[in-house]
Amino acid sequence: MHPRTEEVLNCLDAQRKELRAAIDSVPLDARNTAPAANQWSVAQVLDHLTIVDRRVAAGVGKWIADARATGLGEETEMTSVLGTIPAERITDRSRKVEAPEEIRPRTDVDAETVWAELEQARAKLRAAFLTGDGFALGQVVQTHPVLGPINVYQWMLFCAGHEGRHTLQIREIGEQLDSAEGATA
Repeated sequence: MHPRTEEVLNCLDAQRKELRAAIDSVPLDARNTAPAANQWSVAQVLDHLTIVDRRVAAGVGKWIADARATGLGEETEMTSVLGTIPAERITDRSRKVEAPEEIRPRTDVDAETVWAELEQARAKLRAAFLTGDGFALGQVVQTHPVLGPINVYQWMLFCAGHEGRHTLQIREIGEQLDSAEGATA
């Protein structure tokens, strides 16, 4: 496996562990409960992440296939791709971002069910990315709606950062639910 591929996959795996820890910090019976009107539940956050991973997996798979079909060369770069996107901008929870309609979660989701769907979506994302292992994915550029033109490595790092943003959101949801429970006790 090319070092850049491995680096990106390790980043995704580390972030997934953080996400799982955040989910586990919220009591099982509270994961389907939104802390307030117009806020997402943990289950809905997971559904949103699933939708995004599925969409990016489809894009990455297509972009790599198209680039390979037109003669994409081997990866010659060995420098790190970490830090090549503004991760702090992605994870900054003080800046609210309204999800477009097409990536908004369903309202009737169950956290355990949607976790399984998220794991499947991540497996597809990884598989799509691995079709480009060893190829010059830094040359395969597509426009992100917020970040602008970014390459395939950066799309994958965006997924990790996006998951990091929502990991923080899940922690906030847990705190809000704890505070609400404490206020009623």
